[in-house]
Amino acid sequence: MRKITAVAIAAFALALAGTASAALSPSVYIGTGVSPTCATATYSNGVLHLAKPCSTATQSFAGADITGFTGQAFTAASFTLSSGTVCNGGSPRFDVQMSDNTVFFLGCNNVTPTVNADGSKTYTFTAATLAAAGQQVPFPTGAIKAVDIGIDVMGTAEISRISFNGVAQVPVVTTPGTKNACKHDGWKTFTNPSFRNQGQCVSYFEHQTKRAHDEQEHHSRMEHAKKHGEEHGKHHG
Repeated sequence: MRKITAVAIAAFALALAGTASAALSPSVYIGTGVSPTCATATYSNGVLHLAKPCSTATQSFAGADITGFTGQAFTAASFTLSSGTVCNGGSPRFDVQMSDNTVFFLGCNNVTPTVNADGSKTYTFTAATLAAAGQQVPFPTGAIKAVDIGIDVMGTAEISRISFNGVAQVPVVTTPGTKNACKHDGWKTFTNPSFRNQGQCVSYFEHQTKRAHDEQEHHSRMEHAKKHGEEHGKHHG
């Protein structure tokens, strides 16, 4: 496999450390000195949008972490590519890292897809489908440590209906926790609410911050008034 694969897997595994809940989390890996725009990953309307506009040789990976399966055994996985997305050099693919750091690569070229009525293609990875396609890659064995899905070749991918071990994968509802979280296309990843652009995301965060501050001040004034009233009652009691 390409060098970027091993590097990206290690980076994604570190990001997964300590994560317990099951969820899909768009993420990118960018090599040292590589432009931040060389890989983007966002999720909207049920679709994971991935792009790598730079050359395949460039160290970047656009994808999403799949969390919540640490310690489990692999059983099955699947994803659907839009009719406008092609299977290119094994991308998109699942990268399944086991507790002994063995990594199994389940690429779109390793199974025969099911062509859907709308022209999209669904790729399903089970012991049976991998064997039927000539067992180009082994079936994952061992205890899972980390999982991601993504592309590391030049191009784009529109991925939907992502499932892993029988669980549909979608992002958790998220809200910006800092103003900086809205930058570098971060505004595209939020779902509660979703935003049209970076400015709207920043404005929402500032409004929520001001609202929380105002509520805290109101609470403090009420507590002060209550305390003052009690002391006044004791003085005139």
